[in-house]
Amino acid sequence: MSDEENNQYSASSIQVLKGLEAVRKRPGMYIGSTGPNGLHHLVYEVVDNSIDEAMAGYCDTITVALEKDDICRVEDNGRGIPVDIHPTEHVSALELVLTRLHAGGKFDKSNYKVSGGLHGVGVSCVNALSVWMEAFVYREGKRYEQKYALGKPKTKVECLGETNLHGTCIRWKADNTIFTETTTYNFDVLAQRLRELAFLNPGITIKFRDERLETPKEVVYKFEGGIKHYVTVMNENKKVIPDEPLYISGEQNGVMMEVAMQYVRDSYSENIHSYVNDINTHEGGTHLDGFKIALTIVLNRQLEQESNSRDKIRKKLLNANQKNPEKLSGDDVRAGLTAVLSVKVPEPQFEGQTKTKLGNSEVRSYVDELVKDKLTQWCEQNPQQVDMILEKAVNEAVARIAARKAKEASRRKSGLDSFGLPGKLADCSSKHPEECEVYIVEGDSAGGSAKQGRDPRIQAILPLWGKMLNVEKSHADKVINNDKLQPVIASLGTGIGKDFDIEKLRYHKIIIMADADVDGSHISTLLLTFFFRYMPQLIENGYVYIAMPPLYRVSYKKKDYFTFTDEERDSVIAKLHQENPGDIKLDVQRYKGLGEMEWQELKETTMNPANRKMKQVHLTDAEEADKVFNILMGEEVEPRRKFIEENAVYATLDV
Repeated sequence: MSDEENNQYSASSIQVLKGLEAVRKRPGMYIGSTGPNGLHHLVYEVVDNSIDEAMAGYCDTITVALEKDDICRVEDNGRGIPVDIHPTEHVSALELVLTRLHAGGKFDKSNYKVSGGLHGVGVSCVNALSVWMEAFVYREGKRYEQKYALGKPKTKVECLGETNLHGTCIRWKADNTIFTETTTYNFDVLAQRLRELAFLNPGITIKFRDERLETPKEVVYKFEGGIKHYVTVMNENKKVIPDEPLYISGEQNGVMMEVAMQYVRDSYSENIHSYVNDINTHEGGTHLDGFKIALTIVLNRQLEQESNSRDKIRKKLLNANQKNPEKLSGDDVRAGLTAVLSVKVPEPQFEGQTKTKLGNSEVRSYVDELVKDKLTQWCEQNPQQVDMILEKAVNEAVARIAARKAKEASRRKSGLDSFGLPGKLADCSSKHPEECEVYIVEGDSAGGSAKQGRDPRIQAILPLWGKMLNVEKSHADKVINNDKLQPVIASLGTGIGKDFDIEKLRYHKIIIMADADVDGSHISTLLLTFFFRYMPQLIENGYVYIAMPPLYRVSYKKKDYFTFTDEERDSVIAKLHQENPGDIKLDVQRYKGLGEMEWQELKETTMNPANRKMKQVHLTDAEEADKVFNILMGEEVEPRRKFIEENAVYATLDV
């Protein structure tokens, strides 16, 4: 073909993707990704339709089942998708909903006042990205069925007889040519979302079954207390203000709003979950802005009120920065706050199909007015509890001011070189973060071996000495001023807490490399606690890893075999005996620490990307992670004792 023919651009060059071809061609545009997140998004899309039926008042039970062979099933007892012939499209409404983009009953509000699935692409996308799908409808005393393959109908809608049931059942198998990484659903990931939906819709029963097991497992979620119960569960085993979560609800211009909130006395972390029409708005939006603005204004007004207790609290804030007196900031009043904000909006404006941020400007003022009004009333009726909240917020403000001063002074005391990096950091030469990695190594001796064994172009080494601060029990000013954490903060370059900026991250692999003993595990846990509390985006984006140095070296005739478990060691020994009959002499060494390894061994087994093993740190359930970190690293002894007793059976002790 000539260059001239190659360069021709005419009407024949324009492709028209018909039906659901566009979804299969660019699935990421519709479900976010074709990795595990996108796979689970298929389930959410189908479940959201059942939830919409529940919000409309027609459904009270939803069943989600994971069948063998990566098949998923979602059933509800709603009205059932209509099966009659559409007046203008001349096909069954069921077929229309499952095979056409932008076909659904949610564009006007006659059927659904509010809904999560607004764009009419959800279930049809699931159909398009599945090898096959089956739809069963129980409606008006009849049972109907239709089958599909790759988004196209394989049968007509057939009536299978009479039934007393009502509702819809969708069953499908995800296409492994689309989801090339995995088509296996994660029970825990789905359970988190389904439990969340049950909290947001009090009275609805959600049954979740794992039928892949020999003995099927079923959990049932039903919470009459709604989001108030949700906050109580999140703050279990914590000292809280007030004793029962404060609950606010109201409606304005068809927008229904509810907030449940409670402070954790000894926590400095903000834990706010926001939802629009049951969709988790991870990036917030106008509803969350309205809540934050109202909370800050109300608590500042309360602080200004004249009383002996408020005067003392105000004085503490004034003494922290007498030259430039400050008010409570939004961060101050949200320190230690656990809150759930849920709004139901008839016509929500989301940023994209993934619905992570609300854009309706009027919702900001609705939430702002409601929270200001109801929260002010509560404050007037509960002055002593308000004093405790104000004292906590002022303590946070004092610590913030101290942290700011400490930050200004930290460069002088932290041993940073002229480039702002720690003196102990052996940096890499590459300036491209996506190919750079930093090993945070326990001890100078192991750090020395790691420096010899690294690839200096892409691998940096940061040795730490001694055990660092437990940030779960410490305030932000102590964290910034801690000599063990300063080198980590400076090396990564992102800042921490509210100043964190992931765009400034210098390494896209942060590898914790500690000894395989109790002390090494403790140091790893302290580092993970720090990352989770002050740099959670590192974990969320998959930048944190745990190195896995070998536990044993088995040597025979000057050849070394490195193994990572007792089972691997025994297998190697058995194989060597089998290959070499008779009495052979093996040298088996158990590595207690990284310092015992020669740098060549450390390089080949733990640092060479071609050979090494690493565990990537994932965050599948932030709420559960928060609870576990609080139990294991917090002040309360009794919950920790109970946790250890219940989980001791899973522990591996190195004694």
